[in-house]
Amino acid sequence: MSRRLEILREMGLTPVWRLRKEPVVTEENGWIEIKQAVPACTACGLHKTRTQTVLGVGDEQADWLFIGEAPGAEEDRLGEPFVGQAGKLLDNMLAAIGLSRNDNVYICNVLKCRPPGNRNPEPEEVAKCSPHLMKQISLIQPKLIIAMGRFAAQTLLNSDASIASLRGRLHRYAGLPLIVTYHPAYLLRNLPDKAKAWEDLVFARKTMQSL
Repeated sequence: MSRRLEILREMGLTPVWRLRKEPVVTEENGWIEIKQAVPACTACGLHKTRTQTVLGVGDEQADWLFIGEAPGAEEDRLGEPFVGQAGKLLDNMLAAIGLSRNDNVYICNVLKCRPPGNRNPEPEEVAKCSPHLMKQISLIQPKLIIAMGRFAAQTLLNSDASIASLRGRLHRYAGLPLIVTYHPAYLLRNLPDKAKAWEDLVFARKTMQSL
């Protein structure tokens, strides 16, 4: 018994009650939780039509976080975001600024389940799924977020503004710098806007260098 405890006992001040420490929620535990929670999620009707959920891919401690809209057919089949033609274009866009999807980059979507027929996400679906995205962002703590497409931009910025009006400026989400650009699937259908997307990437690279 320590001298301190002996003295306390002699003074009639024992037993000495100690407050238990709250369990520390580590980053690793956080990822385990979300990787279990997302496949089990039934918060909206999309769970009835999905093949599987699509959480995200890449470096879980990345400086760069790219956020799209929702999984497509191939993503739903394979469980990984941006694996079709839009994914190839995204990989090329990343390579153009010296990045790759598994090196200091994390890629995910606002929705973790595919809307049937690749229709636009419903507001309720976005609202129900957003907590998963917010959890990912809090775990990754990226230096820069790139919101790709209207739904990602409007969800994160809580805005109904157009992509055109949101591009070219530095926004903030939860204190983190955020830049808006076009979704790769949109660029496949609108080739002239690839030049604008390149401008966004150059802006993003300069912004990252200044952080």
